[in-house]
Amino acid sequence: MKYDAVIFDLDGTVLDTLADIHDALNFALTEVGLPTRELVQTRKSVGNGLRKLVERSVPAGTTPEKEEELFRVFTARYKDHAADKTSVYPGITDMLTELRAAGLKTAVISNKLDTVLKPLSRQYFGDLLDIAVGERANVRRKPAPDAVFEVIKALGCSKDRCIYIGDSEVDLETAANSGLDCIAVCWGNRDKDFLAECGATVIVSDPKEIVPLVTK
Repeated sequence: MKYDAVIFDLDGTVLDTLADIHDALNFALTEVGLPTRELVQTRKSVGNGLRKLVERSVPAGTTPEKEEELFRVFTARYKDHAADKTSVYPGITDMLTELRAAGLKTAVISNKLDTVLKPLSRQYFGDLLDIAVGERANVRRKPAPDAVFEVIKALGCSKDRCIYIGDSEVDLETAANSGLDCIAVCWGNRDKDFLAECGATVIVSDPKEIVPLVTK
């Protein structure tokens, strides 16, 4: 077997979370009196965590106080509505089931707050994932390798027997910073051409392509 463990990004890789993030963001923008955003703008702005999304979503000249207020309203709203429209991408559950049957360990990491990530992981994947690690104190956000290294340690695997799978330039950087092989997926928040421009060398368009790549 080629690898012992597969580490996945969450948003845009195994879960389609964009609609819930976008709705919570626009709710918060309205609440604090700022202009709302189009879905395409939110799509381009995700990937570096909710705080960075807020920074990218406010007009130039927005005060730090207003930005902090927006962040508070947004995160509170999203925590309560993170699963309204979110869904598992087609083929993901079958792919994870095959990986588990083949004896691989599986994990998910995210720049999503840990308090939001863990419930989503349990709700949508149950025991198909061994561990989920999100943003929290003392764990730097991706593309820093902190969450990857925490997962590797928890799984008891060696780094050269782990592979990282994600959908964005942040994920490509995370894999590089962690020293892991990487597979990019193009069904999420970034398209194939963009991922290739960012240096992705292995890009898949269907989850069923993943199993043979990591097991043979």
